[in-house]
Amino acid sequence: MSAMANVNLGLTKPATVSLPEIDLSVKDIDFAEWKGDVLAVGVSEKDMARDEKGAFENLVLQKLDGLLSGLLAEASKEEDFTGKPGQSTVLRFPGLGFRRVGLIGLGQGSLTTATFKGFGEAVASSAKAAQAANVGVLLASSDCLSSEAKLNTASAIVSGTILGIYEDNRFKSESKKPVLKSLDIIGLGTGPDIEKKLKYTEEFCSGVILARELVNAPANVLTPGALAEEAQKIASTYSDVLTATILNEDQCRELKMGSYLGVAAASANPPHFIHICYKPPGGNAKTKLAIVGKGLTFDSGGYNLKTGGSSIELMKFDMGGSAAALGAAKAIGQIKPPGVEVHFIVAACENMISGTGMRPGDIVTASNGKTIEVNNTDAEGRLTLADALVYACNQGVEKIVDLATLTGACVVALGGSIAGVFTPSDDLANEIYLASEISGEKFWRLPLEESYWESMKSGVADMVNTGGRQGGSITAALFLKQFVDEKVQWLHIDMAGPVWNEKKKGGTGFGVSTLVEWVLKNSSS
Repeated sequence: MSAMANVNLGLTKPATVSLPEIDLSVKDIDFAEWKGDVLAVGVSEKDMARDEKGAFENLVLQKLDGLLSGLLAEASKEEDFTGKPGQSTVLRFPGLGFRRVGLIGLGQGSLTTATFKGFGEAVASSAKAAQAANVGVLLASSDCLSSEAKLNTASAIVSGTILGIYEDNRFKSESKKPVLKSLDIIGLGTGPDIEKKLKYTEEFCSGVILARELVNAPANVLTPGALAEEAQKIASTYSDVLTATILNEDQCRELKMGSYLGVAAASANPPHFIHICYKPPGGNAKTKLAIVGKGLTFDSGGYNLKTGGSSIELMKFDMGGSAAALGAAKAIGQIKPPGVEVHFIVAACENMISGTGMRPGDIVTASNGKTIEVNNTDAEGRLTLADALVYACNQGVEKIVDLATLTGACVVALGGSIAGVFTPSDDLANEIYLASEISGEKFWRLPLEESYWESMKSGVADMVNTGGRQGGSITAALFLKQFVDEKVQWLHIDMAGPVWNEKKKGGTGFGVSTLVEWVLKNSSS
């Protein structure tokens, strides 16, 4: 992110980091003729089968081993490389057009988008370790893939590699630049279809990288105002199809957004309500969609203060939903799908503590007139989303997907890799499921159990904002449902788990790829 609000706290400013520029090409050549630094071969456990003499049965590995005078078979045995997922071995062999051969395991199960994305990430790791500028990629077995499967496989490998090469070093005083300059995809076809697919892959990867940067940026840098600046920057970059409207506190008050403003009231950083609108070239839209992202740039918990062990230091990621929405807006601005209008909506603010802040027991009134007794100030995301969902419905959309790092309960239920999905609409659930099959992101539908709403009733207002520990992600979804017009199809994604990669200590950009695929499925492309 280059456009940031003035930073007063800690004198920290992000360095301008250029995104990885990798020259992508598809080649239909004999891999033995390829020249470069590393030839990376995707190998399943089945591909590693050998005959009674110990020779490979797979034709690609057979040929490669022949070029290497039997050293590949020998070395892979010594390294105990069996093709299991996550396994990789890089071997250096002189005298060939390529300096190194990397064998990367694909496992033995069905080869999915996630498998090939993982392969791409392993390619990136191997390229970094070898300081490789040129990498060639092929699969030991690709003949059985259909034309469409080859397109999707190439896309998944490329996205895994681009996202694996990228490192967010904006806040490090010293950092190495990746040296990878070109990636050649061998044996998955050539021609305009695959070239178009790879261009599209680069475009949605730029959206994922933006989402990662937004999630990684600390709260003293990424304030609600800075998030709004980022939205304006996206809209001005793709001004042929995107426009941005930013509402200030007074304008939100005019729209009676009492629920959202209640959360924002304690912070010295004022709230910014963000609305980016995508209109297709030519302007004709047969479908109108909304993507609503939770935008808490920091969540202290308010007077229900988060204590030790509650990951308060990670609460910069509480705007992961808005990061996904803005990342998708950036990608859609580049892809320009026809026949669909999309509204990207974020109620950005901080949940802090001060004398002007919301107290437990306060009653706030949302923009649809419903009253909420705030029995827990740390259940603030749903209060901001309430007014954002009402606003989205007022745009005349037919379908809404909201994304939020909403509940720890969803992480307990589904772990760190899977997002929870809640919707009354089987059709919309199916649309997101089909989109996720292409994106490789993981979702699981949980029930909207209406009987649980009993725990959300208040004695003095229309509802309370939390219903206790049991079924916490379900009651949170039922709360959001109160603010969606019944005529609008609505789906809620609780992404509190997959927003963050604990091992890599960074944002994942989760949601962007699925949102982009969903928009494309609703377009006339």
